[in-house]
Amino acid sequence: TSFLLVYVVMILFHPALAIYINTLSATESLTISSNRTLVSPGNVFELGFFITNSSSRWYLGIWYKKLTDRTYVWVANRDNPLSSSTGTLKISGNNLVIFGHSNKSVWSTNLTIGNERSPVVAELLANGNFVMRDPNNNEASGFLWQSFDYPTDTLLPEMKLGYDLKTGLNRFLISWRSSDDPSSGEITYKLEPRRFPEFYIFSDDFRVHRIGPWNGIGFIGIPEDQNSTYIVYNFTENSEEVAYSFRMTNNSIYSRLIITSEGYFQRLMWTPSTEIWQVFWSSPMSLQCDPYRICGPYAYCDESTSPMCICIQGFDPKNRQQWDLRSHASGCIRRTRLRCSGDGFTRMKNMKLPDTTTAIVDRSIGVKECEKRCLSDCNCTAFANADIRNGGTGCVIWTGELEDIRTYVADGQDLYVRLAAADLVRKRNANGKIVS
Repeated sequence: TSFLLVYVVMILFHPALAIYINTLSATESLTISSNRTLVSPGNVFELGFFITNSSSRWYLGIWYKKLTDRTYVWVANRDNPLSSSTGTLKISGNNLVIFGHSNKSVWSTNLTIGNERSPVVAELLANGNFVMRDPNNNEASGFLWQSFDYPTDTLLPEMKLGYDLKTGLNRFLISWRSSDDPSSGEITYKLEPRRFPEFYIFSDDFRVHRIGPWNGIGFIGIPEDQNSTYIVYNFTENSEEVAYSFRMTNNSIYSRLIITSEGYFQRLMWTPSTEIWQVFWSSPMSLQCDPYRICGPYAYCDESTSPMCICIQGFDPKNRQQWDLRSHASGCIRRTRLRCSGDGFTRMKNMKLPDTTTAIVDRSIGVKECEKRCLSDCNCTAFANADIRNGGTGCVIWTGELEDIRTYVADGQDLYVRLAAADLVRKRNANGKIVS
């Protein structure tokens, strides 16, 4: 008996030996006053109520448990905080519900679940996913609801960003209002699920930056994210989903993607040796060439030149006066109309491919077939590989204006822009090798 008593005391007063609870049963609750939390297996994440530095409002959230600098990765009631320290999280009617003053509901999972034979349980998983599940089913198929489907401003490893085509759910990031206010801000990071899907940064409903399509290795507009040995990236595009995710190969290194209230999409890394969050990359990385459509149609942005906006070979400024005054929004127009026969292509290297609103994709053919396909379509204005791996595979064809293009020093990919024969002969430039 005395040995058992010593063992219990050791557990209670030695945090390294403490047994943390990561589940909430139908008969249990978390309250602000009790200060109780759920802790994930592995002690990486913690779920509980928190208060921000500058206000007296309470939120239910998830944060990294071991980090001295409190870092929140998910907030449940971000737009309906508790105004006082009266708050309870519990399972009610087979839903997770946060009750505030006078037992009023301020947040709920809002599921209309059929007659469950047994009460559901809530669980904080090792990867930071807070799930509500059937108590007899630990698999993902038993999840009735999960926080990973409702991200706030953060994408964690194993989370998915994008569309679940079966349910119609679109998972996207919404910034905090400010660094100390978790309510929904004006900046979102969202997937546009078209034939060649792309992520955009929106301010309110306006596109302010395009990340660029997935090239098989990473996103064209974030070349820095293709060089980490600790991260495995995945972009899935099939009949069930169009989604991006990543996972870490080293569990001692933390990484997360966030959309900030200032309008930046960033990857942050934390290592045991530094013990601070370091910005691995930030997008947009250039205020010159990265704002959406900064150079207008049929022009590209080059940071190494002045002016930075340059008409594609075979095109001239649409409004010469505005162009000379460094106002490039009107873009460029074709010097010689296409005749549909006898046209050719200029090859532009190291490019961020144009906006894919009018793009058509065929992943079954290569670049030679892609060129033929483009020439046989009188509306085709450019083509490129869909995937840069293995020397380039797949075919992307543009059938409208080419917009939001920029050049990189060593990244990007080849873009073939269609020109009339006269313009192929008339001019060659350093960025566009003539291809007949």
